[in-house]
Amino acid sequence: MGDMTNSDFYSKNQRNESSHGGEFGCTMEELRSLMELRGTEAVVKIKETYGDTDAICRRLKTSPVEGLPGTAPDLEKRKQIFGQNFIPPKKPKTFLQLVWEALQDVTLIILEIAAIISLGLSFYHPPGENNEAKQQDGAAAMEMQPLKSAEGGDADDKKKANMHKKEKSVLQGKLTKLAVQIGKAGLVMSAITVIILVLYFTVDTFVVNKKPWLPECTPVYVQYFVKFFIIGVTVLVVAVPEGLPLAVTISLAYSVKKMMKDNNLVRHLDACETMGNATAICSDKTGTLTTNRMTVVQAYVGDVHYKEIPDPSSINAKTMELLVHAIAINSAYTTKILPPEKEGALPRQVGNKTECGLLGFVLDLKQDYEPVRARMPEEKLYKVYTFNSVRKSMSTVIKLPDESFRMYSKGASEIVLKKCCKILNGAGEPRVFRPRDRDEMVKKVIEPMACDGLRTICVAYRDFPSSPEPDWDNENDILNELTCICVVGIEDPVRPEVPEAIRKCQRAGITVRMVTGDNINTARAIAIKCGIIHPGEDFLCLEGKEFNRRIRNEKGEIEQERIDKIWPKLRVLARSSPTDKHTLVKGIIDSTHTEQRQVVAVTGDGTNDGPALKKADVGFAMGIAGTDVAKEASDIILTDDNFSSIVKAVMWGRNVYDSISKFLQFQLTVNVVAVIVAFTGACITQDSPLKAVQMLWVNLIMDTFASLALATEPPTETLLLRKPYGRNKPLISRTMMKNILGHAVYQLTLIFTLLFVGEKMFQIDSGRNAPLHSPPSEHYTIIFNTFVMMQLFNEINARKIHGERNVFDGIFRNPIFCTIVLGTFAIQIVIVQFGGKPFSCSPLQLDQWMWCIFIGLGELVWGQVIATIPTSRLKFLKEAGRLTQKEEIPEEELNEDVEEIDHAERELRRGQILWFRGLNRIQTQIRVVKAFRSSLYEGLEKPESRTSIHNFMAHPEFRIEDSQPHIPLIDDTDLEEDAALKQNSSPPSSLNKNNSAIDSGINLTTDTSKSATSSSPGSPIHSLETSL
Repeated sequence: MGDMTNSDFYSKNQRNESSHGGEFGCTMEELRSLMELRGTEAVVKIKETYGDTDAICRRLKTSPVEGLPGTAPDLEKRKQIFGQNFIPPKKPKTFLQLVWEALQDVTLIILEIAAIISLGLSFYHPPGENNEAKQQDGAAAMEMQPLKSAEGGDADDKKKANMHKKEKSVLQGKLTKLAVQIGKAGLVMSAITVIILVLYFTVDTFVVNKKPWLPECTPVYVQYFVKFFIIGVTVLVVAVPEGLPLAVTISLAYSVKKMMKDNNLVRHLDACETMGNATAICSDKTGTLTTNRMTVVQAYVGDVHYKEIPDPSSINAKTMELLVHAIAINSAYTTKILPPEKEGALPRQVGNKTECGLLGFVLDLKQDYEPVRARMPEEKLYKVYTFNSVRKSMSTVIKLPDESFRMYSKGASEIVLKKCCKILNGAGEPRVFRPRDRDEMVKKVIEPMACDGLRTICVAYRDFPSSPEPDWDNENDILNELTCICVVGIEDPVRPEVPEAIRKCQRAGITVRMVTGDNINTARAIAIKCGIIHPGEDFLCLEGKEFNRRIRNEKGEIEQERIDKIWPKLRVLARSSPTDKHTLVKGIIDSTHTEQRQVVAVTGDGTNDGPALKKADVGFAMGIAGTDVAKEASDIILTDDNFSSIVKAVMWGRNVYDSISKFLQFQLTVNVVAVIVAFTGACITQDSPLKAVQMLWVNLIMDTFASLALATEPPTETLLLRKPYGRNKPLISRTMMKNILGHAVYQLTLIFTLLFVGEKMFQIDSGRNAPLHSPPSEHYTIIFNTFVMMQLFNEINARKIHGERNVFDGIFRNPIFCTIVLGTFAIQIVIVQFGGKPFSCSPLQLDQWMWCIFIGLGELVWGQVIATIPTSRLKFLKEAGRLTQKEEIPEEELNEDVEEIDHAERELRRGQILWFRGLNRIQTQIRVVKAFRSSLYEGLEKPESRTSIHNFMAHPEFRIEDSQPHIPLIDDTDLEEDAALKQNSSPPSSLNKNNSAIDSGINLTTDTSKSATSSSPGSPIHSLETSL
């Protein structure tokens, strides 16, 4: 991952630093060790080493207000000593490296061997013989190669530097296993074909006809053997489904392009496919489930609780002035309300959304904040206590005209009210505010607001005398004895499309969980509005602190068994930090609680969400609110930050899976028929009815064109009406198996009828047992033409894989499909009529063409007959897939599965699909930290402080290794029987459905001391999404 580049780059800095570090009185090592510390540890370290923060700034020759001087010489010197803020780009792979990696594909290897053998044979010239025909055959087999190489050009990005094995995605694992099995079957069939042909020829020539082996006849015999070998290679080439990689690539590439229109910017192709198997989504609240447009809808001012915006005349003038000043001054001056861009639209909110809500409240009270800010510009502010996740409040001190001081504060109501000893009454005068008054206010004002899904903010102030001037650094004394002006309830409305999107997810078997920094009452209210939870259900809503208490043992270590008791019922995790989000995601992925391994999607926008986004099977970053680090750690970027776009990603992911299944159903029908025709024809007539060049054309239709046609089917809402397929669901369902075998029977019956009695039906010369270099016959041309016509019409049948009757449904919504079917038909006419000897075709009459088309049309009628046969009646299909039942999997394989789930990442995390990933993932934050560490830890002991996000991100816990999951390829359950099967198997609890049971019983009366902070002061990462 470019570590070498980084280490070289930073080792130079190390040398520079040792010689120049003294110029700034601070080395990079010292700064780096400081960054490892958090909270009080950092404060102590700064005081011990430097005195205070101003001293550090003086040493680094910078200003805490103005920043760096910004002069060119100064910046250059800093670059030399501390290094540039730049990640060296990774060296791209060369074209030859990509080609080499593409050639590792199993399907390609089989074809390469066939092509090399065939090409070698084409150059073999027995003495005194002309070998034109064989050269043509060998060249035909070789011609198939460029097609495959082109597919492989988009190679998978192979092992990372520190990995020894490559990982596979679900679909890739299934397809590779299927390709290998089909390849083996093809190899066996081709070997049997060659053996039978050689034995038949030998016995017929030397035993039955009792001919002696004459030396002068050797070239002729060798020519026959070579011909038999080429027939064997033809059978093998036909058997190998080389179109599979292309189908996957086309389907994913097409989906990715279309998903862009649905506001999904896909960064890693395999994420698209993985999303189709998602069973859980852990979503942020603000901006994803809600509009991120804060609006004050309730207020408590002057001892009155207003359920809507109060009339300005009802508020005392003194209180109003204090309120406007407190909001206007004590907020970032970059936060503004601007006029709407279009007429009739809402005013634009710029900056912090919560502050925008408060400024909007000022405007709703018919007041204006701009004149207040103009009178008190930012540079005149005396002292600012910025918002952080420990304070959960923001305070600004100003100097009044009489030289005294006034401090305005705002923050989470449960925090700020604790620091209030007075409150303004209806007359605008302060009155005493005792603890019991506060408890009553929490019960009667704050909790009802929170239960309505409102975020409560308290606005307060405090006056200080001019002398003696207070000690502003003594924060505990300063942020105390406040006077409460008002408490407001801010609503972040749920996006109108979200409840329906969540309903679709639940119907599709996906559990949606909300992970937020808000307090539990607000989070629960929003979850109810969204439809994540329903009153009366058996669900859990936990705060981060309670979640951590439940999942850790006495030593403070996280235990998987404890997580397994919580996550199935957990729906809301409130007051959570990014660490809690990562813990939850990891716990769900590593869980063995369910039969199928959970596939988890996660949304995140902050830098601290990086680990959770990386850990998830699919990470969604916010395109608007997301940081660059979050986007780099993600797989898909939501360009509109909207939850409903995730549902579209699920739909496209499932469509990819279904597209591959459609192609497989079509391809395997062709393969079965072509192999049996080539095998049987060769064994009975000593020649394959379908010639090598014709096979190439058939392969071209079936692989390139069919994959393009079937892989570009647009998704429909019906895809969301089924549960996720799961990791062990076979690619070939019983319904598909029925279709494959059913259509194969029809095609084989007609082809063999034409082969053995076709010349009588059409009153033409027989093409069987033709001499070695005889011209093309009408008889075999009719067989070839009929075969192609049947494939064309069966391509229409292949559009449906779940036994639907209307195969034409939505066909005109896919113009690519229509174009390819008509285009293939047109090219077939040209090949038959004008192909001549190169294509082994003889021109056909109009009536012969009509018969070929009529037999092809019969495929559509036969498809309806097959759809009529109930899959459950075909017991032999069930027998074929018996080993897929879980109880019959051998014990050692089950142990393997457990191992895989323990290291779940190595199966599904970022599966690198062999056929289409050409570039390595750019893991930005890990590379930055590694680069930083590489130069600093030479001769230094690595600090193991668990309280550092740097440490956390620089030690990725996952190591991806290869795995061979047990994936059945023939299903033994049908869609119609799924429900019954699930009832019989009786899982521990229906995790993907909403269970009707008692409420979780979490008391609405939240202990304010517990909800005061999202985590203890020394916790690793504090939430960015808090009450402000």
